[in-house]
Amino acid sequence: MRSRMKGGICSGVLLFLCTFVRGQPSCPVETISTELQNPNVKPSQLTFNSAFMSPIVHSFLGSVQPKPFPKDLLVGLVKGNGTIQTDMIKEVLLYEIGFLVCVAIGILYIVLMPLIGLFFACCRCCGNCGGRMHQKQKTNTHCKRRSFYCSTLIITALILAGNVCMFLSSTYTSETVMGSPTEINDILENVKSYITTLPEQIRQVTNESSKTVDKVENNLNKTGPLLGQAIQNGLKGALDPAFTSINEIAKVINSTSTGLLQLNKTLDLLKPKVDTLKANLSAVRHRINNTLHMSGCENCTSFQPELDKLSLDGSLEFSDQNDLRSAVDKAINANVTGQAEKGRDFFDSIPQKVTTQTISSVILAKYELDKLKQQISGVTKDLPFDALENISRPLTDVQVSISKYSPEIERSSQISRAIGLTLSCLILLVVICNILGLLLGTAGLNAEDNPTERSGTSNCGGIFFMAGVGFSFLFSWIFMLVVLILFIVGGNTYTMVCKPWQNKELIQVIDTPGLIQGFDLSKILNLKTNLSIVNVYSDCQNNKPLWTTLHLNEVFDLNNMLNVSKYERQIYQSFEDANINIATITVLSPEVKSQLHNFSSSASTMNFSNIIQQINDVSGTNLSSSAEMLDDLAGKQTNAIIREQLRGEAKDLRDIQTDITSNIMPLLLELNATIKNLSAVALQINATVENVLTNVGHAQDVLNYNISQIVKHESLSFIDCQLKIFQAYVSWANQTITERLGRCGPVAAALDRSVDLLCKHLVGSLNAFWFSLGWCMIFLIPSIIFSVKLAKYYRRMKYSDVYENNNIKMHSFPKAQLKPELLENEKQPPLHK
Repeated sequence: MRSRMKGGICSGVLLFLCTFVRGQPSCPVETISTELQNPNVKPSQLTFNSAFMSPIVHSFLGSVQPKPFPKDLLVGLVKGNGTIQTDMIKEVLLYEIGFLVCVAIGILYIVLMPLIGLFFACCRCCGNCGGRMHQKQKTNTHCKRRSFYCSTLIITALILAGNVCMFLSSTYTSETVMGSPTEINDILENVKSYITTLPEQIRQVTNESSKTVDKVENNLNKTGPLLGQAIQNGLKGALDPAFTSINEIAKVINSTSTGLLQLNKTLDLLKPKVDTLKANLSAVRHRINNTLHMSGCENCTSFQPELDKLSLDGSLEFSDQNDLRSAVDKAINANVTGQAEKGRDFFDSIPQKVTTQTISSVILAKYELDKLKQQISGVTKDLPFDALENISRPLTDVQVSISKYSPEIERSSQISRAIGLTLSCLILLVVICNILGLLLGTAGLNAEDNPTERSGTSNCGGIFFMAGVGFSFLFSWIFMLVVLILFIVGGNTYTMVCKPWQNKELIQVIDTPGLIQGFDLSKILNLKTNLSIVNVYSDCQNNKPLWTTLHLNEVFDLNNMLNVSKYERQIYQSFEDANINIATITVLSPEVKSQLHNFSSSASTMNFSNIIQQINDVSGTNLSSSAEMLDDLAGKQTNAIIREQLRGEAKDLRDIQTDITSNIMPLLLELNATIKNLSAVALQINATVENVLTNVGHAQDVLNYNISQIVKHESLSFIDCQLKIFQAYVSWANQTITERLGRCGPVAAALDRSVDLLCKHLVGSLNAFWFSLGWCMIFLIPSIIFSVKLAKYYRRMKYSDVYENNNIKMHSFPKAQLKPELLENEKQPPLHK
């Protein structure tokens, strides 16, 4: 026993030593959701019981044995090693006084019933004890018959009720015996499953620790990506706005450059056409002026003001464009996008730099984890699981023995069923005789008939009553013998085993110090607390873990065993010693910043309103009205030559207007759209450049002054995250060991099922059977009495109680010659012819 307990203790030690590491590969650490393997519990297949009789039987046994459980007497018998002293015998007899009285009554019943039956039979043969076939006729005869009838009916019903209970309890007993091998096998299988599951649970905790070590090692192998990404996240808040704003200003520069190119392209197409237009308009204007000054031109001076307006304003010369073009070209040559790409490349290279610079720290940390893993594996190898196998092996042997003897048990079940059925049928035979007697006697009886003239049906009913009496005398003493044997066995089993087990008095006896030599749980486990079997059993009934049930906190210092500070310090120190140096870069050089400033100032000084005004001046030229006025003037002329010249010049103006509309206006509209786009972009340039310089300045400050702090902070956070993985496992393992590991509910359940099989099913049904049979035996006595009394009222009598004959002369003769029945009624004997 001591070796087995040590094996269990070592099993617990493994759980404590293997609780160093567990967690998730990232923070925050997730709660471990691993569920321990539970024993495979097979439920009981015994659904029948004798609970309907238990209260009555237990009440009767409580009356027979009202004394408390003899704990001291039982302890004395066990400690005496089987030596029985006179005082002990007296104490046993005094304790069993109630059973002895019942046994004496039973023996008296067994002895007297056949003797009384024998005397009764002899007496009947001599014409006594109701054997005389003569019945007195009195005024209360019918009342007495009805009284006997009702009494017999009630008693028969009570015997029938007991007979039904006999049949049911007999069936339950045989079914219990039949199912007991399977039930015991399932109980043992549940215990074996618990014993098998215990090391599996230990292995689960061990495997979980190994998985956690592997996960931490995997995290360490990915130090570059994980820690590098953490450092990137620390820098992202400053670098991302800078890179984003650089990309935005690059887009603005490209948009401006594209707009300027489109502007130059449009101007290159527009200027030659505008120059040609101006030349043509100037020539037409000159011709009109000459015509107006001809001598024959009438009222031509009125057109002179309109002629002065005929000009094409707007030079379409944009001097600011060249300055902006130069600034844009310089900004493009500064390669702002390239500068941003260099910063992005630096940002993306951080994980690789971290990987390179933490190789030695990772190797040292993995070395510590390998030592931890080897230590856990070593403890696992030394764990004595053989102790559990030694417990499981005898259980398997018992199962084999049960399987071997199952046919004999099944045969005994069939025998018990046959015996119970036979006894029930014999009692039922008496009940049937009484019922037939009651039915036939009542059906065939006519109250006005002379007793000598009763019908055969009535006579048959009386015979059935006497048959029932005969069966009662024949079998009742045998039945009482069965009752006595089963009463002694079943009653004492209930009072000495079942009842004290329910009250836990029997466990207290087993828990008595010194009762079992060498068995002391507290000493075996080296506990300071007095650990009793009662407490262990109660804890197991509540399905508490072994840590609580066996008070293992007094044997093992769980907090010390779960102390992982040694490994934490080593891993922490290895990363503290690592010198992670992330070289800084310049996001934007001073030259680039200067070009951006120049670009911003050039865009802000460009006069887009002047450009738009010149475009409007060109597009606002309208020669059609002047042509109309020339046509009107031509219509007023009397000189045909002048009239035709003026009309020709009006046509020239219309042609020039058509050329403006078809060739000049589309280009002007395109130029106007380009200028508006450039103007919209230019409005954003100043703010965008300012945003770029601000964000880049902030990012540069972070790179210059804060990157070392960020690297250090993220490195410590990375290590803290790995240590949280350790701590998460420690917390899970602590809770698992103290609250979930080895819940001994299946063991208590197996013990309770064993007691239920013995007490609730087997002893309960057995006690119900003898109680029901004894019930019938008790009521057989009044059944015999009333059946004999009632049979007299149904059987056909040989002699009549009244005789009258006035035609025959009566002669006196000595009374000594008369028969007794005639003397009683003072009548003459019948005459024989």
